[in-house]
Amino acid sequence: MMKRIGLFFATLLFSAALFAAITLDAAKQQGLVGEQLDGYLGVVVASADVNALVADINTKRQEAYLKIAKKNQLTLEQVAMLAGKKAIDKTPTGQYVQAADGTWVKK
Repeated sequence: MMKRIGLFFATLLFSAALFAAITLDAAKQQGLVGEQLDGYLGVVVASADVNALVADINTKRQEAYLKIAKKNQLTLEQVAMLAGKKAIDKTPTGQYVQAADGTWVKK
């Protein structure tokens, strides 16, 4: 009986760990992250999962921006700023974006 209870709790903890990671869409819909003016994702409400997600997404964005910048003879900053404007324009109503003063506002 004790082995079954132990196995149950081990399974439960393992399952919780699998579901702890959050997707980008879920994080945006829950108001945990938002689009920044500089083309990168920003943390609105911090947690370990949110911080890890933002770091991963921003690394991938920077890699993509560098490729675009090299291909079009632009700077990384130019590409990132253009991407930021586009991402903010495409952000659905109710999700967070960065205002000109750096604060988070719901679109």
